[in-house]
Amino acid sequence: MMSELTGSRADIDRWIEQLSKCEPLSEDDIYQMCEMAKGVLANESNVQSVRCPVTVCGDIHGQFHDLQELFNIGGHSPDTNYLFMGDYVDRGYHSVETVSLLVALKIRFPHRITILRGNHESRQITQVYGFYDECLRKYGNANIWQCFTDLFDFLPLTALIEDKILCMHGGLSPSIDTLDHIRILDRIQEIPHEGPICDLLWSDPEDRPGWGISPRGAGYTFGPDIAETFNHNNGLDLIARAHQLVMEGYNWTNSHNVVTIFSAPNYCYRCGNQAAIMGIDDHINYAFIQYETAPRKDELKVTRRTPDYFL
Repeated sequence: MMSELTGSRADIDRWIEQLSKCEPLSEDDIYQMCEMAKGVLANESNVQSVRCPVTVCGDIHGQFHDLQELFNIGGHSPDTNYLFMGDYVDRGYHSVETVSLLVALKIRFPHRITILRGNHESRQITQVYGFYDECLRKYGNANIWQCFTDLFDFLPLTALIEDKILCMHGGLSPSIDTLDHIRILDRIQEIPHEGPICDLLWSDPEDRPGWGISPRGAGYTFGPDIAETFNHNNGLDLIARAHQLVMEGYNWTNSHNVVTIFSAPNYCYRCGNQAAIMGIDDHINYAFIQYETAPRKDELKVTRRTPDYFL
């Protein structure tokens, strides 16, 4: 695989340059890119180990220009290490370019960027919320949609930062007590309608104790007692997840055992929310940087807030 990557490095750099201009790749390029990405992702664990320093990001949802703003604020690959927690497609106008750029960066810098699976990296969900239609509009057929959704099956379910911070898209599962329970799951499949894989990508924290029925119709809600017990039993300091729109870009829940990070500002181009990313340094101290939607060419550069620091 490494020899193949080395031989194709010029192609990958060309793809990244083209995608950075928000220009979609050709069908042939996407086929090649997805096959290369499968080879990289297949070697990663369901609980992918990540070292510090790293910047953790939440939902992007096809908002390509806001992804570029994220890189402007957080630093560009490979100068900054990134961990993205899923939901790259649907809702926004540029899902194809967004997911293509992240996949190309993953191939080019496999140890500098980690991309997890979100609940929207799914055949069923993308047929409803925009990615399928975008692929038809931009390529005239469903081949590219199928190519990407086949690739989504290979995305890791969670990541573990320095054995202390567990990251996933959604939340916990009553079927999972330990990290080893996650490690043994067979992830190479469409997201099931129920079970531990579904829960990791769909569940949400809640103030009420115990497990609850999720209003989403998939996954569960889990209370502070559930998160505290899980973190204690697995030697964790924190669960970081995405999946929920939070107006300030990040939000603490479950007695500070869980933090939600959302990285799509002005979600759906109308919600008016801020976005945030979480930077973690070599000593596992973390800081949240909030930012607004990417400015238009005739507007001043975005005003950035001072990071809030938590030990």
